[in-house]
Amino acid sequence: MNAVQPIPHASSAIDAPRGGLSAPTGGLRDLLTRLWPTVIAYSVILAAAILITKLSGATDYVGPDNDDGMRLVEVRDFLAGQGWFDLMQYRLGLDGGTLMHWSRLIDLPIASLIWFFGLFVPHETAEALALGVWPVSLILPAMLAMAVAGRRIGGVAAMHISLGLTGLAIYTGNRFAPGAIDHHNAQLALVATMIAMLLDPERRAWSYAVAGIAAAVAIAIGAETTPFVAAVCLTIALLWAWEGEDFSAAAKAFGLALAIAISILFFATVPPRLYSTVTCDNLSLGYYSLAAIGGGLLLFSAVFASRLRRPLRFATLAVVGAGVLGSAIVIAPECLSDPLAGLDPMLVELWLRNVSEAQSIFALGRTDPFSIGGFYAAGLFGIAVCIFRVVQRDRVQIHLILLFLLMTSWAIALIQVRGSTFSNLISILPLALLIIDVRRISNGDSENVAAAFVYIVTVLASAPAAWAVGGGFISLQMENAAQKKAAEPAKKISCTSQAALAPLAGLPAGLVSAPSEMGVPILRFTANRVLSAPYHRNQGGMLTELHIGMAEPQEAEAFLKGTGVTVLAFCPGDLQTREIAKLKPDGLYSQLGKGNIPPYLEPLPKAADVGVQFFRYRPATN
Repeated sequence: MNAVQPIPHASSAIDAPRGGLSAPTGGLRDLLTRLWPTVIAYSVILAAAILITKLSGATDYVGPDNDDGMRLVEVRDFLAGQGWFDLMQYRLGLDGGTLMHWSRLIDLPIASLIWFFGLFVPHETAEALALGVWPVSLILPAMLAMAVAGRRIGGVAAMHISLGLTGLAIYTGNRFAPGAIDHHNAQLALVATMIAMLLDPERRAWSYAVAGIAAAVAIAIGAETTPFVAAVCLTIALLWAWEGEDFSAAAKAFGLALAIAISILFFATVPPRLYSTVTCDNLSLGYYSLAAIGGGLLLFSAVFASRLRRPLRFATLAVVGAGVLGSAIVIAPECLSDPLAGLDPMLVELWLRNVSEAQSIFALGRTDPFSIGGFYAAGLFGIAVCIFRVVQRDRVQIHLILLFLLMTSWAIALIQVRGSTFSNLISILPLALLIIDVRRISNGDSENVAAAFVYIVTVLASAPAAWAVGGGFISLQMENAAQKKAAEPAKKISCTSQAALAPLAGLPAGLVSAPSEMGVPILRFTANRVLSAPYHRNQGGMLTELHIGMAEPQEAEAFLKGTGVTVLAFCPGDLQTREIAKLKPDGLYSQLGKGNIPPYLEPLPKAADVGVQFFRYRPATN
C-alpha cells in the first residue's frame, strides 16, 4: 500500500474547514464547516427526536431486550452492596447462582446516574431518568467519531453525509433509545472511534493511541467486538510493514496504548481469583494475554525493525503473527473456535436457534427473507464500492482499510445477524464518498434526469432503513389472508409484564421454574430466584427447566423437588413452551395446556388479561 494519498482541500487539523462545500461566507454556514459545532447540532437534534418520539409511546422505562432488564438487575445488586469484582447473579440458575460475563465498566456509569438522580427524586424515577440519559448520552461520542472519520477522508461534505447517515441509523435502530442500557451502544461508539483514528491522513501518534485505548475498552466491555479489534490490529501491523519508518510512531503509539490499557482494565475489572482462568465470552487471561503480547510485539517491532527493508519488515511481522498465534494455542486454544460450540444440543435446538440476533443469513432467509436487505445490502454495497475504488486506484489506502474492516464485520454478520450493525456503520464512509462524487456529476448536468435519479438511488441504497422499509413493503404485498390468520396467535397476552407477575408478590420469595424469556422480568419485578434466563452461562438452569416441561408429570415432580422449586410458571403463548409441548405430548407442559393439572401443583389466582398461570408446588406427603 502506498502512503495515504492527499485529500483535496484537507488540512491537518480536524477542526479546520475542509473542502467538499463551497467556501463559507460567515454566520451559520461558517459554523457548520467546523467539527464540534456541527457534531453538537446534529447530536442535540437527534437526541431530542429520539426522546420525543420514543418516549411518547413507551410503556416501560427499560428497553425491550432481555439484556436491558438483566443489566438493570445487576446494577441494582451493585448499588445494594454487591462487590465490584463479584459478578455472580445469585438469583439465577441452580444453587450458587450464575457467574455473568458482563463488565462493571457499563454498570458503573448507570449506577452513578441512578445514585445521583436518587438524591432528588424517588428511586423508581431515578432509575427511569438514568436509563433515559445513559444511552442518549452515547449519541455524542458515536456521532463525533463518524464525523471525524468522514471529515478526514472527504472534507466537510463527507462529514455532513456521515453525520446524516449515522443519525438515520441511530434513530431507526434501538441501540441508543431510552432504556437501551446493554453495552451494544458503547461498542458502536468504540468501533466508530477506532475507524476514525485509523483514517488519520497524517498518521499522528495520538490518533493511534486513542485507537489502542478504544480497542482495549471494547474488549473489556464485551467479546462481540473481538474479531473487529483483531482486524484493526492486523490493519495497523500491515500498514507498518508496508510503510516502515513513516508509520513507526503510529505503530508504537497503538501497540503501547493497547498493551497498557488492556493491562489496566484486566486488573481493574477481573476478580483476582479468576486471573488464571480463560473464558472466551469476556475479558479474561485469554484475551488479555493475546492483546498485551500482540501490542507489545508490535511496539518492539516498530522500535527495532522500522528501518529494515520492506521484505524484512514483513518477515518480522510474520514472526510476530506466529508468536501471537502460538500464544493463543498455548494459553487459550478454546477461544480459536466458536465460544458457543460447547452449548448443549437441546439448548441449541430449543433456545439458540430462536434467538433472532444469533441467526445466520441462511436462517434469516428461511424465517424472514424480506428483512435481509436491511441487514446486509448497505454493507455489500459498501464492499462493492471499496473494491471498485481500489481497482480504479482512487484513494487506494483509504478504501483498502475500509474494505478490510467492512468485509470482516460483514462476514461475521453472515454467521450472526447482530454483526450487521457494525458493517452497516462502516459502510457509511465509503458510501459517503460515493454520494459526493455522484452529487458532483448530477450538479454538473442539472438537466440530466438520469444523473439525478442515480444520485437519489445511491443515497437510498446507502441507508439500511430504506432497504428495511422496502423489504417490509414487499412482505406486506405478498402476505395473503392465510398468513395474516397464522400471524394472529403471535398477538398474545403478555407473560412478562409486571401485572402478569403480580401473583408472585403475595408469596414468600422462592425458586421459580419458568420459560427462559420470563426469567429476567421475574428477577426485575420480584425477589424470587429463577431457574432459567436466556444466557449461555446458565446451561444447568435452562436445561433443568426444559426437562421439567418435557418430562411426564410424575417425573417432572422429581425435578421440581430435587431443585427446590416453589413455583412453576406456565405460559402457553411462549414459543419455547409451545415447541416443548409439541415435542413431548405426554410432557408436563403439554398436559397443562390440555388442562390436566397434577395434584402437586396448586393454581394461583390469575387475572383474565394476563397470559401466564402460576402454580405453587406442593410436595406429595408420604
